Amino acid sequence: MFQKTIPVIHVSDSLSAEDFYCKGLGFNRQFSYRPDNTTNDPCYMGVIRDGAELHLSSFPSDGVAGAAVYVFVDDVDALHAELVAKGVPIDTPPVTHTWGTREMFLRDADRNRIQFAQRRPVSAEP
Repeated sequence: MFQKTIPVIHVSDSLSAEDFYCKGLGFNRQFSYRPDNTTNDPCYMGVIRDGAELHLSSFPSDGVAGAAVYVFVDDVDALHAELVAKGVPIDTPPVTHTWGTREMFLRDADRNRIQFAQRRPVSAEP
């Protein structure tokens, strides 16, 4: 039985990534692991906000930058307003799609795409 999925996002700079995901997007750091405490990277870190959990890694073997993560939220417009107020750059503001979601997306410094979506009723075709 499947239990849970946690995306691992490759980042080049763990301190910058933590700043973006925590201060910018409102996640909280759960843990961080650095094999050498005298350097910032490589680092493997877990961040969480409400029920959404992401892992961020600057270890070379943990993927490549440019990933895409899809996160469902209760209110994409409220999140958009929160992020804009914090000065987080938004690539695409909230848009309602015919397939039943309202979505916005942004990118981190490593060009990883984070797409936030809210489920909406699918409108009937005329």
